[in-house]
Amino acid sequence: MEPLGWVDEELARLERSDLLRTLPPPLRAAGATVRLDGRSIVNFSSNDYLGLASDERLIAAAAQACQDQGVGRGASPLVSGRAESHDYLERRLAAFFRTEAALLFPTSFAANAGIISALVEQGDAIYGDAKNHASIIDGCRLARAERHIYPHRDVAVLEQLLREGKHYRRRLIVTDSLFSMDGDLAPLLQIAALAEQYQAMLMVDEAHAIGVFGEHGRGVVEHLAAADPLLESRVHIRVGTFAKSLGSAGGFVCTSAALVKWLSNRARTYVFSTAQPAAVGAAGAVALDIVDAEPERRILLLEKAARLRCRLHERGWDTGTSASQIVPLRIGSPARTMQLSQRLRERGFWAPGIRPPSVPDHDSLIRLGITAAHTDEMLDSLVEALDEAREPA
Repeated sequence: MEPLGWVDEELARLERSDLLRTLPPPLRAAGATVRLDGRSIVNFSSNDYLGLASDERLIAAAAQACQDQGVGRGASPLVSGRAESHDYLERRLAAFFRTEAALLFPTSFAANAGIISALVEQGDAIYGDAKNHASIIDGCRLARAERHIYPHRDVAVLEQLLREGKHYRRRLIVTDSLFSMDGDLAPLLQIAALAEQYQAMLMVDEAHAIGVFGEHGRGVVEHLAAADPLLESRVHIRVGTFAKSLGSAGGFVCTSAALVKWLSNRARTYVFSTAQPAAVGAAGAVALDIVDAEPERRILLLEKAARLRCRLHERGWDTGTSASQIVPLRIGSPARTMQLSQRLRERGFWAPGIRPPSVPDHDSLIRLGITAAHTDEMLDSLVEALDEAREPA
């Protein structure tokens, strides 16, 4: 057999299982509508929750930074790649999240992969939710610490695992705050209490929640802190991204000054990655200013998502435990999921089908990402299109 002959066989296997992915056609923008095959189509696949990816203020800031400092940085941040906009943005992030310090990463995937493997190693233990993002899962694998996976949002099992693991040197609990496929929230109040009781580090990935949840847009930790004002201080490490609600690119961590110093020495995805373009830092700072100045974006977004979930429930669609702007339509079968996605596309809606390994087996779904740019008319039309596209009973 040819050295790469196995590839065709594996692709055929994926196709037989209705799990073969193909690259979608290029879309011109990440807004509520995009151009596809010469026509306008409503986009429900985007994580641009606040509608900032095409905001003129971010574009102007990024363009000015390119004019002043060029496009690429040419080196890692520890060598010569760190720009003024990066320094300002890290200080701005620390102030926004009310932590001592912050550190930028090329992506949020790189942040999770680098941070986790810098926190724990052989002889340590990690405790993670079964539905954590792939970047968290890969970070746990890279760390070589012993991994303990608890069922989704099951704090009883988490406590049992912590109680049985007192012999480890260091222990890290890591969870998403808002789960990217189910749209539900982690029980952070209970998890933080367990971390304190068992003296474990607590790391929370707020990637899908920043800008959307919390009085000031700091995420689910701030949102739940209404019931426990100490919650934000009990979460030791908060990870986020500019690539979703904040309309730009790149990841970051907000934590103590000592830990930022440690990560800048030991997080391999930071040390050995070229720094982000200065334009990314400039756009990110403007996005945080907008989150501060325009809270109505997140308020109206969550109201729209709640109304949509209610209408879908009334029509018999299963949206699981979603409590956010991420609204899954649980279908089960990969084939049926992709058929529904195609029917929606034919009716003018871009709504992706999500299949394993992005979700567990037999749990395929249509993932609807609601954004501030979606109008009530778009949401009404989506509901009508779903009724038309539904398989006969």
